[in-house]
Amino acid sequence: MDINGIDHIELYVGDARQAAFYFDTAVGFRLRGQGGPETGLAGQRSLLLEQGAIRMVLTTGLTAGHPASTYVHRHGDGIAVVALEVDDAAGAYAELVGRGATGVTAPRTFTGADAEVVTAEVGGFGDVLHRLVERRGDRTAFLPGAIEAVPGGGDAPLLAEIDHLAVCVPPGQLDETIGHYEKVFGFAQIFEEHIEVAGQAMNSKVVQSPSGRVTLVLLEPDTGRRPGQIEDFLRWHAGAGVQHLGLRTDDIVTAVGALAGRGVRFAGTPGAYYDDLERRVGKVDAPLDRLRDLSILVDSDHDGQLLQIFTESMHVRRTLFLELIERRGARTFGSGNIKALYEAKERELAAAGATPAVAAGTAGGVRA
Repeated sequence: MDINGIDHIELYVGDARQAAFYFDTAVGFRLRGQGGPETGLAGQRSLLLEQGAIRMVLTTGLTAGHPASTYVHRHGDGIAVVALEVDDAAGAYAELVGRGATGVTAPRTFTGADAEVVTAEVGGFGDVLHRLVERRGDRTAFLPGAIEAVPGGGDAPLLAEIDHLAVCVPPGQLDETIGHYEKVFGFAQIFEEHIEVAGQAMNSKVVQSPSGRVTLVLLEPDTGRRPGQIEDFLRWHAGAGVQHLGLRTDDIVTAVGALAGRGVRFAGTPGAYYDDLERRVGKVDAPLDRLRDLSILVDSDHDGQLLQIFTESMHVRRTLFLELIERRGARTFGSGNIKALYEAKERELAAAGATPAVAAGTAGGVRA
């Protein structure tokens, strides 16, 4: 079984059209397809958005019993499906179930005039599923007969592809989740770190598919320290889930400037961070004053540098957010910026009054 990459992600949202408006006008995605009861998608409305090689489906349940409605009621808007591109969806489904994956949806074929798509679904982490996708023929046909294409142009993409997904898991589940992806999906662990910030701490491990095209960053709170942002996410999200989506860009300075101009709010970085930046990471091929103005972080690993920045959460529960990342040789994640992310997220939560202590006293009124 070969996992060739991420075919698409699917978000379950309370209002697909409203969510699409944000991702279009603010983040630069464009509508490329739509489907609903009239196309055989019973009880749901789905919109396909694209930018570069990133495909994102926004789905809203039209009935109370639809899985998207149940998901949103429990977790709020969030990534519910991470679709994996494979050569043989039926074979991969059988192999994964044989290795211990939970089978959710048996293989199904969608056929169009010039394309055939086979899908199947297995359990991933928390309530998130992995959809196995096999494409034959016209690869631009997303889901023939179910999601109809919407023609249209658009500006040159600012974002190129999905770089990684960061996943929060409850205390004690990190190693179990890592083991599941190693045993069942054939992933390998490529990075780990213990991070301590202001009396809080978390464990971080990264697993990656053999192709190197699918990367999951898994985060677990250290309960031996005071509660922090990972506990806050798990509480408001009601369990494990995708905390942020990392999107790769070829020019982060241009992308951040454009998205900020469209209203995307990014996490700020203290000016002192840049005072000795080049001492920490080496010479940076970008104007430091521009990086400072935009709050772009710089880190490095053994292979090169990476530039990254995190948006504030666009969700009312302050759960899901985005990361923009430009890789200049770096293949993994440097140590400094994970800590910087942690600190930036703490400042955002504190500014919003959404400290863990406050959340603990009110979350019961939000969750299912």
